[in-house]
Amino acid sequence: MKVRILGDPVLRKKAQPVIDFAQVRAILEEFKMTMYAEDGVGLAAPQVGMSLRFFGMDDGSGFKMIVNPEIIEHSDEKELGEEGCLSIPGVFADVWRYKWVRVRYQDEHGVYHEELLEGYPARIFQHEYDHLDGVLFIDHLDTKTRTALAQQLKKIMEERSKEMMK
Repeated sequence: MKVRILGDPVLRKKAQPVIDFAQVRAILEEFKMTMYAEDGVGLAAPQVGMSLRFFGMDDGSGFKMIVNPEIIEHSDEKELGEEGCLSIPGVFADVWRYKWVRVRYQDEHGVYHEELLEGYPARIFQHEYDHLDGVLFIDHLDTKTRTALAQQLKKIMEERSKEMMK
């Protein structure tokens, strides 16, 4: 599996719900290996070219597959924290995220789970959840920060275009 880079249209599409859980299970190991090989703490299906609503994450407590997720409640309070993205290599910036989120999702077998995530796990979940709606962390940045990163983002997209021409 290859991680898609900024400029790839699949990263901006709203992903479709997973109906075929066997499809998720079939690629689970390769998906997980890709995330870890890229040194990520999360990886969403659109990042590997699949427009489906699932992602994997590891907040330090082990890998977890999150399928058809929903954020059903969140804190009023937000906190600022640095984020990066495997699809935007080398770019890091501070992003405001909810301090906690109550989430509902299915695992790779279709079993439902509900959890309250706080701090780092909540940040990872929100970041990856955004991918499923075609939103990237840079979309949350203020104008000043985006302007400061504009050249770096343009360069990433140009390099992606060259790679696609090969």
